[in-house]
Amino acid sequence: MLQSPRGTRDFLPDEMERRRFYEGVLRRTAKRFGFREIQTPIFEEAELFILKSGLNILNELYAFKDKGDRDLALRPELTAPTMRFFVNSMSNEPKPIKVFYFGQCFRYERPQSGRYREFFQFGMEIIGTATPQTDAEVVAAATTMIKDLGLKEYKARIGHIGILKRKLTQAGVISEKMPEILQKLDKKLYDEAWPLMEAAGVARADADSIFELTETVGGVEVLSKVPGEESEYLKQVLSYLSAMGIDAPEIDMGVVRGLDYYTGMVFEVEAPALGAEKQVCGGGSYTLSELFGGEKVFSTGFAIGFDRVLLALEKEGAVFQSKKMDAYVISVSDDMKMKAFEIVGMLRKEGISADIDLADRKMAKAMKYASSIGSKFVVIVGSEEMKNNSVTLRDMSSGEQKLVKISRLKAEIDH
Repeated sequence: MLQSPRGTRDFLPDEMERRRFYEGVLRRTAKRFGFREIQTPIFEEAELFILKSGLNILNELYAFKDKGDRDLALRPELTAPTMRFFVNSMSNEPKPIKVFYFGQCFRYERPQSGRYREFFQFGMEIIGTATPQTDAEVVAAATTMIKDLGLKEYKARIGHIGILKRKLTQAGVISEKMPEILQKLDKKLYDEAWPLMEAAGVARADADSIFELTETVGGVEVLSKVPGEESEYLKQVLSYLSAMGIDAPEIDMGVVRGLDYYTGMVFEVEAPALGAEKQVCGGGSYTLSELFGGEKVFSTGFAIGFDRVLLALEKEGAVFQSKKMDAYVISVSDDMKMKAFEIVGMLRKEGISADIDLADRKMAKAMKYASSIGSKFVVIVGSEEMKNNSVTLRDMSSGEQKLVKISRLKAEIDH
């Protein structure tokens, strides 16, 4: 028997209703913040992702040649396609441009709890401005979304990658060597970072100073220990967040994000319910447009791991109540079938969610089916009742039933 490919999932109707509900929460919050939705293709030229992430990304891509011998890939993330779209079609639009997106992404990696080869990502970008206000707006949107989704326990952390990059450069690290070192520092793997730094010509004292910087964690007061103008910049970001009534994220100069294209503020949101792999959201400020043939444009954005957030909600015990069918219509006899279809059509036109027996079931089996699909009411269409333009309405939660005029059916169901 054929199965779905490893790392992918099928979703039953109840799960799809849950997922669509939470998608709706994200979309509504994005629109409250003035963002508008865009959509990009599921596959792009493979070069797009190589330019952004380097040749190593090929090991994670679902890449293929099409019939025109073009190298294509299923998208592993949505930031690069968004910036490609900006360069192609939006660069002349008034700045800043505020967009959001939601879609499937694909990575060839080992599936594990909450991580799949086909996964869903929600993200937002502000393109064309580089100010503390911009960064505050993005962090505010991200943390508001996490809160609106209903996550009870979460923690936002904010830092500035520019400080770390400057110190590495001053210590002698060339740009080509920096990404691998940053990835080790991002995970606090100092024993693995040091040999790379030593090979790049970094003195031990400078390395220790960099390690100490990544351990700088706390409230706004710890910024007094951070050298350079970036600490003042982060204070401004926090001030704008406070003005909007957003709880201040924790200052953590160890937030690196592990991606070379970030240039300034970086942040992450964690959900403790997920254990060690607890990140559900991450982002920061960056420049990417020039990689794709456009002018250098500053942007700030983030992505939410939709599957990760849903798993965190599940682990916190969040219960989603799917919306029940309002009414299920049953005809008592063959001569009432057409009348039953008239009634179900009428209910649907009046905004009532209604289904009807399509399998010619006997009454007992039809009632059992109505119960199994969670219908709130059953409308029983019988010839005797129809003589008075009435039907029998059964409340499936209480078991009570009564005669109701067809003209009053919607009102009784809505009651």
